[in-house]
Amino acid sequence: MKLHSVFATLLALQVQTGDAFSLASRNVISTTTAPTNTVLFSQSATELESSEESTPTLLDISHQEAREKLLELIPKMTGQPEEFRLVESYVNTLEDTFSPPQTLDFLNLAMAGEWQFLFTTNQLGRPSPLLRMTELTQVISVKGLEGKLINACMFDMVDGGSTFEVFGKFSSTLSYNINQGARMTLDENEPDLSLNLSKGSKVPSDTENLVGLIHRAMPTEMFDPSDLAMDTTYLDPEIRIVRYTGKRHEGVRNIFMRKGAIEINPDL
Repeated sequence: MKLHSVFATLLALQVQTGDAFSLASRNVISTTTAPTNTVLFSQSATELESSEESTPTLLDISHQEAREKLLELIPKMTGQPEEFRLVESYVNTLEDTFSPPQTLDFLNLAMAGEWQFLFTTNQLGRPSPLLRMTELTQVISVKGLEGKLINACMFDMVDGGSTFEVFGKFSSTLSYNINQGARMTLDENEPDLSLNLSKGSKVPSDTENLVGLIHRAMPTEMFDPSDLAMDTTYLDPEIRIVRYTGKRHEGVRNIFMRKGAIEINPDL
């Protein structure tokens, strides 16, 4: 199964769970939107209480094994609390063994390009069955200590009928500066939002409503990353993990995979 199919599988999973990636209690879900027949998962009070009592753990496995297990687990997740605890442990293990780039040139070389979104620890809103996202990416354009961050999604929407007749690409663009070592400090101004319909798409009857549906489905730290900072907590040629700092999304982590670098088969 190709990467776009894996992403569609991930988008169909809207899961609410307990503590992950920090000692502070925080809800965790997998990723963004869902088709009409999506089953939403949630933890029982007992499971949530048990999860809140847990602390981040490091596994007694190698860096490579943690990496492989993380990539194997994410496409197969069904919303079970144990799955999120495993993701937490794999990420903690990778971050514990990570040696940050020592020069700006190496950092820029390593993080530049297009990254496929895989996972967020953010609490998302409930997406509408009228809209589905088939791809969510982050493009980093570098230029010394400055650069541009473009978060983009491909979408399909039902507009007054029973089929997905509106389809295209939505993007949120913002500039950033590198400071405090490797921290990406994002512009405090609102991002530049753009909406481009694909060839053959129906013109939406209400563009504002379409953007609102995308906002509900897209992780909020990607829809509007303004006035946030991003720390790269793990980076290799194919996998990237970032931690957000800021009033709105303190401690939220995103996991990305370089687009086209790996073919994941969730059926194995």
